[in-house]
Amino acid sequence: MARAISDIPVADRHFEDFTPGAVAEFGPIDIDETAVITFACQFDPQPIHTDPVAAAAGPFGGLIASGWHTVSLTMRVLVDHYLARGASLASPGIDELRWSQPVRPGDVLRVRATVVEARRSQSKPDRGLVRTKVEALNQNGQVVMSMVAMNLFRCRNPG
Repeated sequence: MARAISDIPVADRHFEDFTPGAVAEFGPIDIDETAVITFACQFDPQPIHTDPVAAAAGPFGGLIASGWHTVSLTMRVLVDHYLARGASLASPGIDELRWSQPVRPGDVLRVRATVVEARRSQSKPDRGLVRTKVEALNQNGQVVMSMVAMNLFRCRNPG
């Protein structure tokens, strides 16, 4: 039986450690109002993200985090706890990015990573592609953001 991905130190992970169906969860991520506003003022300056008074009268009935802020927080958790430090090579991109629920100041998120696919490269057998369904969930267990990430990892045992 394969070891759980979270049982393998992030510095020691390689392509072979990402087995389809494996699930790992990380967190918590506390959502702070000041951080929500600061991020939005720099990167997504819409009133629903930057102005609590205007946001209260808006479609969400209060301040919400930018979706890009949620993605950035999720990425930080993935880098710190999921991606293989020595074996992570690059990412050709993400698919299916969705923001399904607003993230509000005071929320506490966790990140769930589920390996969807892992296949060794035929042209470069020293590496493999891992597709991971990444979900950010709030304190109520609601998925607030999801995406499918693609990452290239070095193989421990090159073909």
